[in-house]
Amino acid sequence: MNKKNVLFIIVFFAVLSIQAQISVKPGLRGGFSFSTISEMHADYKTDFYAGGFAEIKITKLYALQPEINYSRQGSNNVARNYYDEVSQTNKVEYLDLDINYLSLSVMNKFTLPMGIQFQAGPTLDVLLNDNLAVRKAQNDLGLVLGVAYALPSGLTFEARFKKGLLDVLSSDYYQNNSNNYYLFGDYNTNINFQLGVSYSFGK
Repeated sequence: MNKKNVLFIIVFFAVLSIQAQISVKPGLRGGFSFSTISEMHADYKTDFYAGGFAEIKITKLYALQPEINYSRQGSNNVARNYYDEVSQTNKVEYLDLDINYLSLSVMNKFTLPMGIQFQAGPTLDVLLNDNLAVRKAQNDLGLVLGVAYALPSGLTFEARFKKGLLDVLSSDYYQNNSNNYYLFGDYNTNINFQLGVSYSFGK
């Protein structure tokens, strides 16, 4: 038996061993969403997120988890300075910015024996709708970090932080040139915290 045949046999049985360990479990997730947009003076917007996933368990400690989530984001009480033609004075109005995304994420999950999880992965946020007067990025790219506690039943309690990487709005429209308190920065990105639960079906 030559070396090529030996190598083929080793690889063949290695693949069979890996396949025997891999399991796929679908699941659902949802919870509260707390979001804002960076470099502006505004309040956090409280809303919700919901979605589904497929947990691909590769080893006892590691799983790859593709996800599709509906995420309601934005920011509340955003101050905008404008010139009122009627009174011929500068005025300030407060706006609630709504940005709703379909998030496509791939999470890497590391689960310790006691059920503690560490999660990390990229996300592509596809814009569904918004009320921005002038936007820059149609969609968004981001990074997600999280910690969780998984129960043997499949129920998991999750806390995540998602940071957008792209400038999502044109700050010039919302700019206030008379008071630095309301000035926006030039690079306004999504910031999102999530607190919720997930449930995977099957043992």
